[in-house]
Amino acid sequence: MKNKQNQAKKARPGTVTRLRNYFLTGFVICAPLAITIYLTWTLIQWVDSWVKPYIPQIYNPDNYLPFSVPGFGLLVALFLITMVGFLTANLIGRSIVSYGESWLNRMPLVRNLYSGLKQIFQTVFNEKSESFKEVALIEYPRKGLWALVFIATDTTGEAQNKLDDPAGKTVSVFLPTTPNPTSGFLLFVPEGDLLRLDMSVEDAAKLVISAGLVSPEYREKTKELADSTKADAKSVKSDKDPVS
Repeated sequence: MKNKQNQAKKARPGTVTRLRNYFLTGFVICAPLAITIYLTWTLIQWVDSWVKPYIPQIYNPDNYLPFSVPGFGLLVALFLITMVGFLTANLIGRSIVSYGESWLNRMPLVRNLYSGLKQIFQTVFNEKSESFKEVALIEYPRKGLWALVFIATDTTGEAQNKLDDPAGKTVSVFLPTTPNPTSGFLLFVPEGDLLRLDMSVEDAAKLVISAGLVSPEYREKTKELADSTKADAKSVKSDKDPVS
């Protein structure tokens, strides 16, 4: 009887262990929330610091209230960007933009910076673009070691021309670094060496940022169910087709 009581006491966690578990549980909940609020607040203040000085005082609510209105500069920036997009959608707006770009193209250093940034933004935000919408694995930095990459686009230009004969079709991929995915390496990889994944870009970014701690769940059963559903749909369609 005493042995059973001693075993029960040993099985129960102590006060320090329970407090540690409570702290870790609270930390897991509070830390992501605090970091999210901090980053959001920092972004709002950064945009406000850039936009608010250019807002006329008569339209700035900070001049009428005893406190500063956070986010007003962000709203003004979003409104102005939307209006610029609306105005450039017509003939007059496109003419003004073309005149401004021709003026920038006359400046030696600025034209290279502007044209490069414009091409990047057009490629990334193009609705029909497939850039950075797929994730893959490649053997890097040597055989047997695999690295996660984001597929940018098919390699074009001189790089593809030089690599065409030995490697065939080549794909441009971005290899991010951990835990900062904004830095990395541009690699030209033969398409046959890519192991494409089903995970989304968001899940892949979480995997990179967390250094492998946050691994997205791979729903193999869901994929098999979708494949079987497609196969059944094709068979039903073929049965409905008249026999020639």
